[in-house]
Amino acid sequence: MNHPKPSKPNRVNPWREAAQTIVISLLLASGARQVLAEPRYIPTESMLPTLEVNDRLLVDKISYRFQDPNRGDMVVFNPPVALETQHKDAFIKRIVGLPGETVEIKSGRVYINQKPIVEPYIKAAPEYTMAAIVVPKDQYFVLGDNRNNSYDSHYWGYVPREKIIGRAVLRTWPMNRIGNLN
Repeated sequence: MNHPKPSKPNRVNPWREAAQTIVISLLLASGARQVLAEPRYIPTESMLPTLEVNDRLLVDKISYRFQDPNRGDMVVFNPPVALETQHKDAFIKRIVGLPGETVEIKSGRVYINQKPIVEPYIKAAPEYTMAAIVVPKDQYFVLGDNRNNSYDSHYWGYVPREKIIGRAVLRTWPMNRIGNLN
């Protein structure tokens, strides 16, 4: 009778296994950041009082693949073409005007299709006026919540849909303000 020789157990190199685990973890984290969500911080006062300087946020990058942005959403976006030469960092602003809507700012209020909108989140009423404009197809009109201290659509125009990175959904820092942004 021939008995098979017992095979030697495969020895796993612990350094190689650790390296593989780290590489796989980094790839998964990078992939999740590219597709699902990513962290961001707030560098300016343009979204006061809703977001403060140095707040940390989580940006949902997947929901807009299945639905359109809505009025009131706080969106993170890459600079529109008009700003690409001056700005490299992403912006965060609130969507006010949707494609096809007429936006006007007068008497300290924002009007959509000639009706004033309710904005309990703004720091102060806008101290400027803007003639009525129609938001083009696949573009959005965005404003900062700190209307009088925000470099936004009333200065430079619209945000094309393809420039939108995602929707700010969760404040992750500071500890005393952690929570949902909706």
